Amino acid sequence: MSRSFTNAELNELKNRFVARGAATPTEQFVARAENAEMWDEDGRRWIDFAGGIGVLNLGHRHPRIVEAVQAQLGRVMHTCSAVISYAPYIQLCQRLCEVAPVKGPERKAMLVNTGAEALENAVKIARAATGRSGVITFDGAFHGRTMLTLAMTGKVLPYKNDFGPMPGDVYRAPYPNPLHGISEEAALEGLEKVFKTDIPAHRVAAIVIEPVQGEGGFYIASPAYLKALRELCDRHGILLIVDEVQSGFARTGKLFALEHSGIEADMLTTAKSLANGMPLSAVVGTAEVMDASGPGSLGGTYSGNPLSCAAALAVLDVIEEENILARSEQMGRLLAERFAVWEERFAAVGNARNLGAMAAFELLDADGRPDPAKAQALCAKAREQGLILLSCGFYGNTVRILVPITAASELVEEGLGIIERSLDALSA
Repeated sequence: MSRSFTNAELNELKNRFVARGAATPTEQFVARAENAEMWDEDGRRWIDFAGGIGVLNLGHRHPRIVEAVQAQLGRVMHTCSAVISYAPYIQLCQRLCEVAPVKGPERKAMLVNTGAEALENAVKIARAATGRSGVITFDGAFHGRTMLTLAMTGKVLPYKNDFGPMPGDVYRAPYPNPLHGISEEAALEGLEKVFKTDIPAHRVAAIVIEPVQGEGGFYIASPAYLKALRELCDRHGILLIVDEVQSGFARTGKLFALEHSGIEADMLTTAKSLANGMPLSAVVGTAEVMDASGPGSLGGTYSGNPLSCAAALAVLDVIEEENILARSEQMGRLLAERFAVWEERFAAVGNARNLGAMAAFELLDADGRPDPAKAQALCAKAREQGLILLSCGFYGNTVRILVPITAASELVEEGLGIIERSLDALSA
């Protein structure tokens, strides 16, 4: 049996042995978790409004998912799907192909471990399918921490600053953000400008977009913009890759955020809550596109691990059987109503927005400009009262809510009360 620790003991060991770039700034260490609550090594209870950064839409240790992983553990733990495959891998690919908003009628999927891996593989597949090399992403995008996905990520600090030249043939366009002066028309004009100044359209393999930006600040691309982007891609023979790593699996009130727009992607990437805490990601796409590269060209040692696949199959069952999409919409309405109250009550709160339960608001200074220091102060004040809360955003001033959709209403209200008291304290 492993020994128990205190927070202080673990913090000392962390400072000695964990690389600074990989260490968390907090001095607490989780020992146990259940749904939307955690308890640290000293026994203190925490309300979780971060959900592993969008990984735990169904909460910590959902019983059905734990049961599915334990059952799979009793059969096969690992073989490497490139050596000999197993039923959960095939079953999950089938179910993803059936539900993902991807151009059809024939679709295929492949599994890897992380969101970054899914994006890298989608770009590889796009280059193979089109014979082109260029990739266009957007300001404020976050697509991962590998070198290619860092090049695709549209924010320097803290992700890119220390790591030197990025891979080439990756270009960036403005994301539609009317709140900060970029209209949909201006964003589309920005794409056309990229074709004139950086790379001609006939050399672009793919445009990669988050329908709701994650780390970029929970800004939402409208259905009209996404339809225009779909038409632009079709006009130039460019593949549209939709990154649903954070916005997928019921967070927005749909299984995938793209469903709100009524369009379909050529490829869609997903991860995070796909397996609700187990490491797993996927690329789903049009069959002809997905089959563009040769046998053995995709995959990895742990890709589509049997335990993770079993978890993901259980996730899909739970979303349907427990009416999680409706619960996400209900939670979104609750959050929107509370944000509206705060916008009236606190001068610093503004630009509240949500798509289902993917919800955020901004902290602003007296002149209405982004105030990242105030956002950090709010998260710190909430932590003092036992609430895990995250900021994010292109300007660093957005406070996002990623509480598990399965959280009890009373717990959500308790967490919102902590935010409200923290805002009161900061306003005093």
